[in-house]
Amino acid sequence: MQLGSITAFVAGMVNVSSVIVFFAFTSNITGHVAILAEEIAKGHWYQVLVVFGWLSLFFVGGFISNYFVITFNSKNSYLAHAFPLFLEFLCLISVGVYGEYFYDESLQETEYLVALLLLAMGLQNGLTASISNSTVKTTHLTGLFTELSVTIAMFTKSKFRKSTDLLNKAKLLTTIFLSYLIGGIIAGLIFLEIGFKVFFAIGLVLVGVVLYDIYNLFLSKISRKRTIGAIWEDLNKGHKEL
Repeated sequence: MQLGSITAFVAGMVNVSSVIVFFAFTSNITGHVAILAEEIAKGHWYQVLVVFGWLSLFFVGGFISNYFVITFNSKNSYLAHAFPLFLEFLCLISVGVYGEYFYDESLQETEYLVALLLLAMGLQNGLTASISNSTVKTTHLTGLFTELSVTIAMFTKSKFRKSTDLLNKAKLLTTIFLSYLIGGIIAGLIFLEIGFKVFFAIGLVLVGVVLYDIYNLFLSKISRKRTIGAIWEDLNKGHKEL
């Protein structure tokens, strides 16, 4: 639930911000596939290369996240999960810095910045899907709405109404949708005030996620040490009694 809500919130902020400033969706690629087909049909080969590059970067982002999870999860799960978030953070901050201080609103600049945002969303979507065994995908809502409609339809049958798993799934899907919507609304409101600095705010959300994980990791290590200490004390006590 936490993973879905936070990453959906970030995706909503990124997508609305990119629509406002670049007139392009960056949290999903469905529309870009349609544009690719249109540009191929029209024979606009430069645009074909640009859109294909965007699609490729979204794919590369997902590949990188899954590669790190598959390769390093057994050795250091925190590193495996944190590194893709760090790369996403760099992409978002780069867009914010360039947009705030260097952006001249040229077409070529826009294409590069959109590419960076698609890479960031590919990283995020690949990571959340990998961690949750493809249960959570937070950068697009088409599949989510389909799953939610199926889940609600199942509730019309009495034999499913008491299913805890089904209820939890409905809660998760609803939470993801609301988080995405709230993130988008907040981004739309604050972009009007701070412009490209909104991407700094999104980056801070990711930093918060990493710090929260470090805090939980620290607490788990303390708890583990206390547990080991208690076991050791019990062993010593038992040895003395013997």
